[in-house]
Parts: sequence; C-alpha cells; structure tokens
Amino acid sequence: MHKELRVAAYAVCVRDGQVLLARWVAGDGSKRWTLPGGGMDHGEDPYDTVIREADEETGYVVEPVALLGVDSLRRRYPRRLGAVADFHGLRILYEGRVTGGELRHETDGSTDLAAWHPLESVADLDRVGLVDIGLELWRARPSDGHLPDGAGGPGPDRGPGR
Repeated sequence: MHKELRVAAYAVCVRDGQVLLARWVAGDGSKRWTLPGGGMDHGEDPYDTVIREADEETGYVVEPVALLGVDSLRRRYPRRLGAVADFHGLRILYEGRVTGGELRHETDGSTDLAAWHPLESVADLDRVGLVDIGLELWRARPSDGHLPDGAGGPGPDRGPGR
C-alpha cells in the first residue's frame, strides 16, 4: 500500500451574504466549486499558503483573520499497476477577508473560474464536500476546530483533489 499525505490550506471568505468560491477542474475534466486554496509547498507556512493560493485562484489579496479548524480525511483509491493508495488529507481552514486585488480567473492552474455565490444557493451548486465543511466551521466556530462526524453535510466529494 502506497501512503500519500497532502496538507493544504483554504479560505472561507464570506461578505454581504455571499461566499467566494473557485471552480476546480478535476483530472477527468469534471468541474465543481471549491474553496480558494490548495496544497502547501515544502517548508511553506499554511498561513502563507492560503494567501498565495487565494491570490492565484481568485485575484484577491486575502487576509486570514481566524483559524476555523482542520479537516482530516482518509480514503483509499487505485493507482497504476494494481497498487492501492492510502490517502490522508489535512485541510487547514481559515476565515479570510478580502483586502485588495480584483476578481479574476486562474489560468493554467487547477481552477478555471472564481465567483461570489449567495450563501442560500450553495446547496444547489455542484461542489466538493470541502465547501460544506468550511461553511459549517465558519458558522459553528467550534472551540476545538473540529466538527462532529457527519457535520458539514454529505458533500459530493471528499477526494484528494480538493
């Protein structure tokens, strides 16, 4: 079994009843909305990761104003030549505040669009499960930064890509 660890940082940016999302393009070409953010570079602080990733994916300067929590997920999936990967993802979620920049879409990256969505319409979006988790952490603000099992809704996908 091949072990894989991915540590990533994401921003939950809510203003005027809307949440900032980026549309992730999966390896198979499917597209789903996600929180702006992504994988940490080796030696990079997660605080710096979320600032860099939000800028890359949305064009905005985002200031992390609060640590909302950490989401940990684990799954197994097939790899080449019959191997199986044991994937563990740690996703660090910050509340973010837009302090500058202009909304734009990422080019040559893992997302292709960025947009503000009304909070009440998020449930109707084709989205990854991380969106539900991030919004639940933002609403609940658990003191330990951890949601009870099953919180955040079922979410369409909790895979390694996002």
